[in-house]
Amino acid sequence: MQVSSFPWLADSQSKQIILGSMPGVESLRQQQYYAHPRNQFWRIFYTLHGCDPGLSYKERTDFLLSKQTALWDVVSHCERAGSLDSDIENPVMNDFERLLTEFPNIRTFFFNGGKAFELFTRYVAPNLTINDHTYHKLPSSSPAYTLSFENKLKLWGIIIL
Repeated sequence: MQVSSFPWLADSQSKQIILGSMPGVESLRQQQYYAHPRNQFWRIFYTLHGCDPGLSYKERTDFLLSKQTALWDVVSHCERAGSLDSDIENPVMNDFERLLTEFPNIRTFFFNGGKAFELFTRYVAPNLTINDHTYHKLPSSSPAYTLSFENKLKLWGIIIL
């Protein structure tokens, strides 16, 4: 099945970006980043900033942007049955030149999981004309990645500006 990612979530204050690979089935259904109730993304982000997750998706995304953090996916569209990164086939990458031209303050890239990092470093980074960025691979916030919440939280701690 052909699936497509969402538009970036960024503004002129964004200094860092968190990149997933491709939204899962539940996120695509709800048209929201990290919508699966067992995905720990929002819980991790809010815990690191010392507060409880906002109730609405708008509150969550507004809070993310208030922390100078953008959100997007490495893949623009691909073929995939289900939600597993391992099932991504024929990926087409998002336009990172356009993103970095529009938001030149973004200098640090955090990858939510190994697949996002692998796809970016293989298909995107070698072709970027703007190359003064720092890259950090983080453990996936997905429930499929079985590292404990506490360990994920420790490793994700580097996202705090």
